Amino acid sequence: MSEYCLERGDCEVYGMVRRTAHIHDHNYRHLKDNPNFHVVRGDLLDGSSLDQLVQEIQPDYFINFASQSFVGDSWRIPEETFMAGAVGVLKCLESVRKYCPTCRFYNAGSSEQFGDVIYSPQDISHPFRPRSPYGAAKCAAQYLVKVWRESYKLYAVQGILFNHESKRRGEEFVTRKITKGFARIAKAIKEGKEFEPIYLGNIDAKRDWSHAIDFMDAVWRMLNQEEHRPELKDVEAMSPLLKEYVVASGETHTIREFIKVCTDHLGYDCVWDGHGEREFLRFNLEFFNKSHLKSAALVKIDPSFYRPADINILCGNPEAVKKELGWKQTIPFDILVKRMLKSDLYDAGIISISDSGPLGEPNKAETPA
Repeated sequence: MSEYCLERGDCEVYGMVRRTAHIHDHNYRHLKDNPNFHVVRGDLLDGSSLDQLVQEIQPDYFINFASQSFVGDSWRIPEETFMAGAVGVLKCLESVRKYCPTCRFYNAGSSEQFGDVIYSPQDISHPFRPRSPYGAAKCAAQYLVKVWRESYKLYAVQGILFNHESKRRGEEFVTRKITKGFARIAKAIKEGKEFEPIYLGNIDAKRDWSHAIDFMDAVWRMLNQEEHRPELKDVEAMSPLLKEYVVASGETHTIREFIKVCTDHLGYDCVWDGHGEREFLRFNLEFFNKSHLKSAALVKIDPSFYRPADINILCGNPEAVKKELGWKQTIPFDILVKRMLKSDLYDAGIISISDSGPLGEPNKAETPA
């Protein structure tokens, strides 16, 4: 989002980070020399720090992506997940209400709010049926945003974003785990070394995946709805007419499909073998024997990654955000996967990327690694 705003040329960005013993700045380190980018200290659960920042900065926009967003861990730390995902949003809303009520507030929702879905694709009218502490926290936040918008006439919305990925995705998430895992395997093969397979859970779960940069454009449009909806002429009376949107590609792919895009891009001849928890992805035996590899298995199933209550399919309906706000998806699924893989191959020293696309993403993603 910071990159998107800075690319516009008319924004000054303040990124709030918590004080930690170890600096985790790899996703924004490249922005530090930009005179319009500033890092400020604060904490989502420390209302006084939020109050101070809002008072000092007087922001035009307050965009909250902060959360304990790893769904798997939300079962292990449910209280922290709910505090960050719901109570933290309440503290943000209160800071805006008290010290900068003209500020436009956006909170990141999640497809996990729909949970045990009744119909597909899911639109904004689909009931919330979360199946994880993370999804429940996001549902609570959605209602808090609605209450504060209606009660205090704030410009406050929560868009429901389906899975959005990029090379900046955390390594604990399945998409980045896969691309980083294949980069590790490719490096081992190049060096003639043995390698451990990638361990995954439910590989047949279907998800609606898009590139994060496309979604940042949707967020910006949600924060400036009057530019796309002619009925929002009177800014003073805008609050009751604001809408919240589902942002998605409208198509689903399994984790198994995600893996296949990676292996095809790498030129690996692979087959799935075994059944159930013993299923694994291995090199085709002819390919394996010719290559003199020491390891055949690329992916194995690990039941410990199964969730207590998993969601088999999530698919969003983006028609409203397309029709009413003029949003469109620009990066399809296969290019998204290849860009993520290519970035991790570059980091592993397997390939050299001399050219870049928008926001530093490789633009020759179709070229075999």
